[in-house]
Amino acid sequence: MIAVKAPANGDNWYGLTDQELPIGDAYSWSVRPDCGAVVLFSGTIRNHAEGRDGVEYLTYEAYEEQAAQRFAAIGDELRTRWPDVGRVVLIHRTGQLQIGESSVIAVVSAPHRPNAFEAARFAIDALKETAPIWKHEVWADGSDWGTGAHDIIDPASVGATT
Repeated sequence: MIAVKAPANGDNWYGLTDQELPIGDAYSWSVRPDCGAVVLFSGTIRNHAEGRDGVEYLTYEAYEEQAAQRFAAIGDELRTRWPDVGRVVLIHRTGQLQIGESSVIAVVSAPHRPNAFEAARFAIDALKETAPIWKHEVWADGSDWGTGAHDIIDPASVGATT
């Protein structure tokens, strides 16, 4: 799954890449004449995690085939909840990332800002809860897999109240 180039057709751009994320291209691609709002979320590598100061770098691994299916399912659910959404971008990096680098982007365009904000929030939350992507953290005194591991759920369950 390579995500560094925008698709020639359609309104969905999903992918995994070991390259720097195309943040500017993703934003520009998401602009449409019928959409007055574009929300871009970029998750960046920070120098700490819960109970771990001095994080030096992270390494992301993904089950690519399943991640591709999950990204598409997220897009489908997003468009069910917000049918007026224009374009959707979900791209996650794999491999080793340094402090300050972007690991994931979620971009959503819509005619109006409330739906763009809500749908983008759903997109990143759903990606975090449903995609088989794992991070390994390295810090001054050791290393371990990221905290907060959980079972992968269906995108339709994200944000649902019980």
